[in-house]
Amino acid sequence: MDPVEINAGSYYLRQLRSDERMDDRAALIAAFDDDLMRQWVSRYRITNLIDADEYITERAQQWAKDLRCSWAVAEPTTGNVVGEVGLAHLDLTNGTAEASCWVAPDWRGRGVAATALAASLRFGYGALGLRRVDYIHAEGNTASRRVAQKCGFAEYERRDGLVIWRHHNE
Repeated sequence: MDPVEINAGSYYLRQLRSDERMDDRAALIAAFDDDLMRQWVSRYRITNLIDADEYITERAQQWAKDLRCSWAVAEPTTGNVVGEVGLAHLDLTNGTAEASCWVAPDWRGRGVAATALAASLRFGYGALGLRRVDYIHAEGNTASRRVAQKCGFAEYERRDGLVIWRHHNE
């Protein structure tokens, strides 16, 4: 599937980029250098331009293989990255996915994640035909809990220090 841009009101969602027109690598390095990011997003370490290039390339490949829809959450007047939102572990046959999001430190507390996640859910249900989206976070991650609640997820299960939320297309 080709990447899709989404107008999310206060933000727009676009593919992560590193080209002559837009270079998101510095924003990724800065965001992933944050203590909270290191605490809650343990799968990725982006500490240099090579790491950032690999991350952007991986996201593009995931789009192309229908494995994940991933968007840079961009400030509309500058195009600067303020976060990322995605629908991971896409199973288009069964209509399921897992939501993910993060927000750069200077943009936290402004509703960025909830706004972007709500837009990605609308895309997932409308364009992809998803029927269910899960959202999983560590038990102590209160910001993720608030995002899940704002977006209408219902707590489904707690397991191994994780909280699993579920959202159904209605």
